[in-house]
Amino acid sequence: MVSKSQIKFVRQLAQKKQRDQHDLFVAEGHKVVQEFINENYQLHQLFTSDLSLFSSHQAIVVSQSEMKAMSALKTPSDALAVFAKPNEQTLSQSKLILALESIQDPGNLGTIIRLCDWFGIQDIVCSLDTVDCYNPKVIRSTMGSLVRVQVLYKDLQAWLVGMQDCQIVATSMDGKSVYEFAYDSPTVLVIGNEGRGLSKQVQELATNVITVPRYGGAESLNAAMATGIIVAEARRKNPIEK
Repeated sequence: MVSKSQIKFVRQLAQKKQRDQHDLFVAEGHKVVQEFINENYQLHQLFTSDLSLFSSHQAIVVSQSEMKAMSALKTPSDALAVFAKPNEQTLSQSKLILALESIQDPGNLGTIIRLCDWFGIQDIVCSLDTVDCYNPKVIRSTMGSLVRVQVLYKDLQAWLVGMQDCQIVATSMDGKSVYEFAYDSPTVLVIGNEGRGLSKQVQELATNVITVPRYGGAESLNAAMATGIIVAEARRKNPIEK
């Protein structure tokens, strides 16, 4: 049986301040929760409306109304778990890293994380004002891919200054066509804010600027959509590790 204090605590973790204070986050849905369990994330609490889903794990069986009280979803799922955030690790030795500046939409970040998982990109470095990767909406939209992609938050400008052994490739509305650009050395791909793009300070650190050429009349591309096109082309031209 779940207590009122447990329900209240889970609900509080929807706030970044509370997630940071307790170093915990919430995942919802059987598939997503199982992904984190399979990757040995430290399980703090597990709630389910169907105990058979987690027969090998200690879970608290709750009613639909109790699950709804804890859930951030309009229609609650069959499972909800609270996990400890993993300790931050160093970057992998990958030759392709994605950097994000001021991405604000949780759905965009979640989709970008999922794209990185698909294309085998192990590291994303985010500016400090990018949306929290443990935001419940981000967790849901990753569909479990966060377990295989490390997301680090840094002073992006300072971090890029320290990455001068790589080519720093900025994305913009104007630049060399992504279809003509060569990925012939270790690369940091930098994606900017949904509305403003990259800051002037970050653009000045770039060694190259690329764009997805426009053939029609759309004003712009969604940040996640643009990322998908750019990363797919990078992998096509230079598979690197994969």
